[in-house]
Amino acid sequence: MLDEAALNAFIRSALAEDIGNGDHSTLACIPPTAKGKALLKIKEDGILAGMQVAEAIFKWLDMYTVFKPAKKDGDAMKAGEAAFEVEAAVHTLLMGERLVLNCMQRMSGIATLTHQYVEKLKGYHTRVLDTRKTTPNFRMLEKEAVRIGGGVNHRMGLYDMVMLKDNHIDFAGGITAAVNKTVAYLKERNLPLKIEVETRNLEDVKEVLAVGQIDRIMLDNFTPDQIAAAMTLINGRFETEASGGITLLTLQDYAKTGVDFISVGAIIHHAVSLDLSLKAITP
Repeated sequence: MLDEAALNAFIRSALAEDIGNGDHSTLACIPPTAKGKALLKIKEDGILAGMQVAEAIFKWLDMYTVFKPAKKDGDAMKAGEAAFEVEAAVHTLLMGERLVLNCMQRMSGIATLTHQYVEKLKGYHTRVLDTRKTTPNFRMLEKEAVRIGGGVNHRMGLYDMVMLKDNHIDFAGGITAAVNKTVAYLKERNLPLKIEVETRNLEDVKEVLAVGQIDRIMLDNFTPDQIAAAMTLINGRFETEASGGITLLTLQDYAKTGVDFISVGAIIHHAVSLDLSLKAITP
C-alpha cells in the first residue's frame, strides 16, 4: 500500500500544476453546489492499477466523495467494463478527472507489461525487478504499479540500498576498494543497508567472492551461458541479479540459469498507457 503522506503530497503538487489559479472551464458553467456521478470506463484489456490513487485524489478534493469500486488493483480488466463509480460535487469530478486518468492509465500500462513478464517466469525461481529508470516525481506510483502487476520493487532511491555500479567501482579504484570503503562507511554511520555490487565479467565475480561482505551480485550484460558459469562460481553464497537488455523473448533463457532476480527497466519506461475514460452519469 502507498504511504498516505507521500501520496497526499503528490496529489497536492499535481493538482496545483493542473488547476493553477482555478479551473475556469468548470467555474464558468457549473454551479458550485451541483452534485454529480461519473463512471470510470475501461477501453482496453489489461491489468487494472491506480484505484487507491483515484479514490485518494477525489477525496483530497472533497472528503464527502462516495467512491464505489467495481474492481480492485491487480484485477484483470476487459474493454467495456467499469472500474468504479464516483459521486461528488461536479467541481470535484471535473478537477480530479485528468489527474485520475493520467495516473490510472500510466499505472495500468505498467502493471499490464509487468504481468506479462511475471507470467513468463511462472515455474521458475527467478523474479522480475524494476529499476530507478522512472519518471521524476512519479516513481512512487510507477513502482506501485510494478508491485500490482506482480513484480518486485528494487530500491526506491539512492538512500535505501547501496549499489556499487561500474562508475562507483572505477572512481573508487576497483571492486575491493569500493566494497571495503562502503562497509566501513556503513559501520561508522550504523546504517543497516544491503550492498549490491555490479560485475562486468567472470573475473569481477571472482573478485567480489574474494572480498565478500556484500549481499547481492549483479551480473550486468552477461549472456545466459555466462550467467550459468557465474552461478556455479557463486554457488548460493549471495543473491544474484541479471541485468542489461533482457526482454520478454530472452527472459526464460536467463531464468533457466536459476538467477534470483532479473531487473528490467523496460517494464516502466517502455510501458504504454492503457485507454480509460471518466464519463458523467446523466439522468
